[in-house]
Amino acid sequence: MEEPCGAGAAAPLRGDAEEPKQGSVLFLGGNEVKSSAVVKYSSAPPQAAFARLQEKTDLKLPPANWLRESAKLGAAGTTILGNSKKSKPFSSFGMAYDFIDSVGNDVDVVSDSENIKKLLKIPYSKSHVSMAVHRIGRTLLLDELDIQELFMRSSQTGDWTWLKEFYQRLIDQKWQRKKKSKEHWYQKAILSKFLYYSINGDGAAQPVPSTSKQHQEGPVAGESDEAGRASWPAPFEMPSSLSEDPGASNQGNVPLEPSYLVGHVASAPREQNLTPLFNDGENSQGLKNDFVRNILWTFEDIHMLVGSNMPIFGGGRYPAVSLRLRDNNKPINVLTGIDYWLDNLICNVPELVMCFHVNGIVQKYEMIKTEDIPNLENSNFSTKVIKDIAQNILSFLKSNCTKEGHTYWLFKASGSDIVKLYDLTTLCEETEDKYQNPFTMPVAILLYKVACNMMLKKNQNKKHYGTIRTLLLNCLKLLDNGRHPQIIASANYMLSELFQLDEPKKEDSADFPMNGNSDESYSEEEEEMPDSDENGSYSNSSDPPDDNKAVAIIKSVGELSVPEKYKSVHRIRPSCAFPVCHGTEERCRLVLNHVLEGLKSVDSSVKKEGDLPAADPSTPIPLKYEDESTSGGPESLEKQMALFLDKMGSFQKGKHSSQSGMIPGSWQYKMKLQLILKSSRAYYVLSDAAVILQKYGRALRYIKLALQCHDTYCCLCGSMLPEVLVFLCQCLTLCGDIQLMLAQNANNRAAYLEEYNYQTKEDQEILHSLHRESRCQVFAWATDLSTDLEYQLSVSCKCYEAAYEILLFSNLKSQNPEQHIQVLKRMGNIRNEIGVFYMNQAAAVQTERVGNKNVSTTEQQLWKKSFSCFEEGIQNFESIDDATNAALLLCNTGRLMRICAQAHCAAEGDFKREFSPEEALYYNKAIDYYLKALRSLGKRDVHPAVWDSVNWELSTTYFTMATLQQDYAPLSRKAQEQIEKEVSEAMMKSLKYCDVDTVSERQPLCQYRAATIHHRLASMYHSCLRNQVGDEHLRKQHRVLADLHYSKAVRLFQLLKDAPCEFLRVQLERVAFAEFQMASQNSSAGKLKTLSGALDIMTKTKGAFQLIRKELVAETEQISKDKSPESLPVNDSSAGLNKEEVLKLLGIFESRMSFLLLQSIKLLTSSKKKMGGSNDEEAVLKTNKQVYSLLLRATANKGLSLLERTELILSLLEQLAARGEGSPGRQ
Repeated sequence: MEEPCGAGAAAPLRGDAEEPKQGSVLFLGGNEVKSSAVVKYSSAPPQAAFARLQEKTDLKLPPANWLRESAKLGAAGTTILGNSKKSKPFSSFGMAYDFIDSVGNDVDVVSDSENIKKLLKIPYSKSHVSMAVHRIGRTLLLDELDIQELFMRSSQTGDWTWLKEFYQRLIDQKWQRKKKSKEHWYQKAILSKFLYYSINGDGAAQPVPSTSKQHQEGPVAGESDEAGRASWPAPFEMPSSLSEDPGASNQGNVPLEPSYLVGHVASAPREQNLTPLFNDGENSQGLKNDFVRNILWTFEDIHMLVGSNMPIFGGGRYPAVSLRLRDNNKPINVLTGIDYWLDNLICNVPELVMCFHVNGIVQKYEMIKTEDIPNLENSNFSTKVIKDIAQNILSFLKSNCTKEGHTYWLFKASGSDIVKLYDLTTLCEETEDKYQNPFTMPVAILLYKVACNMMLKKNQNKKHYGTIRTLLLNCLKLLDNGRHPQIIASANYMLSELFQLDEPKKEDSADFPMNGNSDESYSEEEEEMPDSDENGSYSNSSDPPDDNKAVAIIKSVGELSVPEKYKSVHRIRPSCAFPVCHGTEERCRLVLNHVLEGLKSVDSSVKKEGDLPAADPSTPIPLKYEDESTSGGPESLEKQMALFLDKMGSFQKGKHSSQSGMIPGSWQYKMKLQLILKSSRAYYVLSDAAVILQKYGRALRYIKLALQCHDTYCCLCGSMLPEVLVFLCQCLTLCGDIQLMLAQNANNRAAYLEEYNYQTKEDQEILHSLHRESRCQVFAWATDLSTDLEYQLSVSCKCYEAAYEILLFSNLKSQNPEQHIQVLKRMGNIRNEIGVFYMNQAAAVQTERVGNKNVSTTEQQLWKKSFSCFEEGIQNFESIDDATNAALLLCNTGRLMRICAQAHCAAEGDFKREFSPEEALYYNKAIDYYLKALRSLGKRDVHPAVWDSVNWELSTTYFTMATLQQDYAPLSRKAQEQIEKEVSEAMMKSLKYCDVDTVSERQPLCQYRAATIHHRLASMYHSCLRNQVGDEHLRKQHRVLADLHYSKAVRLFQLLKDAPCEFLRVQLERVAFAEFQMASQNSSAGKLKTLSGALDIMTKTKGAFQLIRKELVAETEQISKDKSPESLPVNDSSAGLNKEEVLKLLGIFESRMSFLLLQSIKLLTSSKKKMGGSNDEEAVLKTNKQVYSLLLRATANKGLSLLERTELILSLLEQLAARGEGSPGRQ
């Protein structure tokens, strides 16, 4: 648990991130200043109470426990007594590494407390200030930059010569570091002895080992200018943990999740089981957090992570006090007062104990509350001013230190009032090696670690994606591939992970606003712009020309005391926001770009343990294009599939190999696995997007690349993760889809081939990296572009079967039910497609068969293949309870049976043709499959369209079978009566499944079919009536049925507007039926009645003739419009009218009408002579004679056109319709 400084509880492990528990709000000097401090980490043991020394104690004499170790003290000189070491130039980085959660987001400043105090004392002090400033997200890291020490170093190593020249030329040519006086070392020695005296112990401290004693005595007794020099790192080289495999010894062959890999490389502090990215070698370079305490200090609205080594004791009225030793002859000045006050605020110590001495002899003690320190005599200062100084300095730095990865130098010369800020990175870029800046590597590592930490929590808050990307891009700018390939590879992998390949485009704009909306949207790429507040205080226009290298200048330290003099400028810059991709392809290309950079880093770091093929990345790797002449067909696919599944089985046993010599378990091995898998997913998404755009050649190329990546992954990986196997299933499934689409769109084959053979340079380089590990040929059978339709369909089927087999032998079926269902559905679909393909081939062979009545072996083989595919497809759909698709395949099987039946028909032109038993067998099989399809659906509501389709096919089958039996009656095998019965039953069943009432696109077809059935049945019963003698009851029954079906046929044909000829034919047959009845009648009255009825039937054909006339007129107008005077052929049906049929029917109609009118005139005349006719009969007789006369004249005139004859018939029919209603025999 965290606690206020000095509370005395055990300290938590460094790196624990807990919420603040306690703070304080102080009201000082009449001005409200808010301050709270929470200990994040402490290495000090429980506080020891201080012992009040007796007066006259001589501090020049060492105490018995001086520089010795005890349980209360911890390591002498480094715990309760603070850290005697000089502050290191990378101290803020050590803290940042340990509290990575706070960096970049919550904390404004990370620094040593000494640096914070030095900044806040700038307006009061004439001392020089030299600090390095770095920006990480919203956080600024401040470190002391000892220029003189750097110059001493450069004189020995040759480094930093550029800064030395710049400094001497532009800054302060005269300033030299003052040697510390003997008085300084005297005061330091008696302070050390005073603190040891003050420990309330028993004096029984054990002596420390001699080496440790020497280490401690050195700086206390005689610390020189050379003491802190070891804190500067040697020239930065690649850490040993990066040049070698950090995890080869203990990681084994455990497959890695992406999140595990990120954690492994990132080495987040809380991941204690992961190998650190940096070993202890970095600690010797000054990257260790060696403060006694790390404190989260909130001063007003500024949040700071501060390192402090101040000694804290227990005792007095408060649980914690700070202990100070003062020379009674020297009064406390403002600088000392600010120092004491800030130390107590930072450590949340409520009281100061001051011990006064004269020449080392203790005089007295004085207790001072922290809030009273600003009011001490000779040390008065305003806390409000200190607050303003803090806010102004922070605003100044935040507004000008805008570029991540850059080292800024805040400098104030001794005695000067001007504070300048320089961008050392920009100055360093003029040299040959950017690593001459010793901060380059620590900054890069910190950027990387902060990004890693945010990445581990990326799913919680996607608004940080833009920040993570910026951190990683800036990190990559600072790194050299030859020195740091692991970090570069990992950073590129994390960059690729930021792009969610499986998210729809609309989420991109929601999660990653283009312009950003937070303080994190700073830019690392924009050009440097002059920063100024409303008063123009940042402008350097009036500065001496020598200062033109400065980024910004504070002209007078007095300005820092002015409230809000420098306002922080938080510029919202879109270049930091996460890029909004305008399409899936753009997003995937960004991913592949980062993957490629990562692969290059990995490959460059792998030691070549053999001669690899010298492939040139710029030379395209040919994509195999398989011609139908070279493909082995479906048979060779079986062998390739068997080899593939055998290899998949070997993966389960843990076999793996790498051609490049990568060591399993090494960071290169683990990273390359993840990069390859990421590229495979990107290519998969690209392929899927190309399918949506119907660019199937491009889609096949991308899925080929995805499977080549997967092949390499399989070659490297010892064991396949379930997610990877599921993804392989998805790839194979998509590949099957693409091959099917290519087969169905054979017309665009040339365009698809061009798309397939195109390659980008990026794809070539990724393939080159893959070929270092594998030949990438395991999936070649699935991704070749063939010109053979059957082969493409077979490849598609094998892809689905391979996906299904993987799900089966990996036991993933139950874990991924949706995937399992999709694969089975596609297997059913492709088997249907192949079945239809073979069925159509059989139909084509049948059509081409001329003269040979026997069914060929080829046809039978095709039937068997087709039937087998349909049967397997039905099983696939039934296994997932897909009734609709199962019904469709049953329907197609029925169609296959009908094709088999048609194949058994005798050759055309054989007048002895009879409906064969084989035909009957296959038609009945077809009917069985259609009925199974209906049973599969259960009811129409399941899928109305499929239900209606099956019903229509079933109706058609019954109708075709009945028609063939009727037209080619098998009289050699069956009696006429039996045939008529079977035809009647089949026709009635066809009617049953022919839905004439439901409104749909098929309704006119159903009505036409039903009308035709009724017409055929009526004709059959009419024929039976003519040919039958004897049984009067049966004759009467046939007469009634014939009349009934004729009536129904007429009613249905009247509903149709495009069947005038059929309607006319039925009416003429009805007239013939009436004539047949009239022949058996004896009485004149009966005959007259029948004749009247027949003429009435003819009158009702007026609608059909009107339709014929309409089409003839339209045709004539079209001819006139086209200005083509030539007459069309008689049988031309371009306007939808069969003129030959119309002429034939018109001739019959004229002859029957003439006959009926003549018979009517004869009967009416005879009746009039015998009995004297009524007025009605006379009117009818007159009309009939008139019509008959006109008809005879028209028939005699052979020069009338078809249109004229039609119009004449219409006029005659209108005259007949207009005769008196009371004529005898009218119905």
